[in-house]
Amino acid sequence: MHTPRLSIRTFLAASLLAGCMSAPPQPTSMRDPQANFDTFRTFAWDAVPEGQSPDQPLTIVNSQIRAAITSELQRKGYALADAGAKPDLVLRYETAAEEKIKTSPIRIGVGMGGYGNSGGAGVGVSSSGAKNIKEGTLVLRVIDPTRNAEVWNGRVSRELGKDGVPDQALIQTAVGDLLREFPVPGGGALKPAGS
Repeated sequence: MHTPRLSIRTFLAASLLAGCMSAPPQPTSMRDPQANFDTFRTFAWDAVPEGQSPDQPLTIVNSQIRAAITSELQRKGYALADAGAKPDLVLRYETAAEEKIKTSPIRIGVGMGGYGNSGGAGVGVSSSGAKNIKEGTLVLRVIDPTRNAEVWNGRVSRELGKDGVPDQALIQTAVGDLLREFPVPGGGALKPAGS
């Protein structure tokens, strides 16, 4: 009976294929061990984003980045400081985009078919392919204004679409990944999504 052997082959081929698929790079972060996040409750944006002149308007992408970071920090229990109030944390971020070469080392295809009383299966493997992609990087720096010291920074990179501009869904998921390990104030629990 060939059916169990075919299922095992199919399973192995599918497992190999899953292992070869590339996942987005994992975000990285650093935390100042001297920073006491139990005392931080509020945050505000630095007056002028890195590399931007004071009279330059905030772009749509920058507005989406700020909204995503604000939403994620509020979900963790932080509050946006009132205008004119001194925040516990000041946020600065930078963005960059660069061309990269993306390779797919192995491609595997599995096929099954039958005709009449006989059946057949096949597995095909093809060589690597490469393509140019545009990768966007977001770096977030969190500063304690009282000490004038960076207390946390993180970096996340994602492949951008064909036009090289990230959409809102990509920004939201990248920021969620970036801030996943960001400390919760006072050691409290996260608020459920949508609350």
